[in-house]
Amino acid sequence: MPIDLRSDTVTRPTDEMRRAMASAEVGDDVYAEDPTVNRLQELSAAMLGKQAALFVASGTMGNLISLLCHAPRGAEVILGDESHIFHYEQGGASAVGSLVYHTVPTQPNGQLALDDLRGAIRNKDNVHFAAPGVICLENTHNRCGGAVLPVEYCREVRALADSVGVPLHLDGARLANAAVASGVSMKDLAAPFDSVQFDLSKGLGAPVGGVVAGSAEFISKARRARKMLGGGMRQAGIIAAGGIIALEKRVDRLAEDHAKARQLAEGLADHPKIRIDVAGVVTNIVLVHLRPPLTPKVLIDALRERGVLAGSPAPTRVRFVTHYDVSGEEIKTVIKTVREVLDRLA
Repeated sequence: MPIDLRSDTVTRPTDEMRRAMASAEVGDDVYAEDPTVNRLQELSAAMLGKQAALFVASGTMGNLISLLCHAPRGAEVILGDESHIFHYEQGGASAVGSLVYHTVPTQPNGQLALDDLRGAIRNKDNVHFAAPGVICLENTHNRCGGAVLPVEYCREVRALADSVGVPLHLDGARLANAAVASGVSMKDLAAPFDSVQFDLSKGLGAPVGGVVAGSAEFISKARRARKMLGGGMRQAGIIAAGGIIALEKRVDRLAEDHAKARQLAEGLADHPKIRIDVAGVVTNIVLVHLRPPLTPKVLIDALRERGVLAGSPAPTRVRFVTHYDVSGEEIKTVIKTVREVLDRLA
């Protein structure tokens, strides 16, 4: 089998997850009668310090639900120009909710400058402008190499949002990675936000799903939006059981993935054909910047022939994502393979 570092979404459920899924007690979740889903939601809400939570089919669905519940039709979603919501979720908030994306520059550390956010918040009393609907942050930040947003920064954005009466949403797909890397609990990282979405199916290793958390009133709205989007999954306890194992037993081990990412970055950083910000590798994503004339396609295709899979988030970058299905020894193989391929490419 190839060594697959395209994403941590390629992880396979553990044997313990499979056993829990096979024996899960189930009911009809559309009626809120699936006990395993209910347990997952209660556990998630407690971990994030929110009143309630909702199991959803994916992180993309969780983000879309959140935006639809926060912002009325025609309002603006204020977010970074490098955000996952903007790049990789098919413009769902516009297509489904008639919302307008208003992007601001994303800093290399994944933050949105407060002055840029202030400038993006239009006067809702001016009839020429779309009114501000919701501000979105991302933690960890995918296209910024798994950067972690400090909780102090998020509190500053919270204060800004409060000053203009705009809700604040967090795309926390890899929030567990942020918590492990920073030593700050998921609860504290989530505290400044009105709503939080996090994935169970990335580094945590569950096969399907994510969770949205917020106030009880917000989650009541979110449940309706989930049904509208086709997310009423009936006997969903079968997959929710994997998510419970992920949250109870798979969070702390994310530190191993972070160590493997640093191992990979350090092993490649001195090659003259690439550039890696080793100090910026704090979670499980390694961004490799290619020096011209080398292109991502050329490198990715050559690596694939040698049994290493990688991805590309931008025209001059290749991305490697570590996870528990790739061992430290395999990372050594990847380092050796990448260096050999780079040596022979023009």
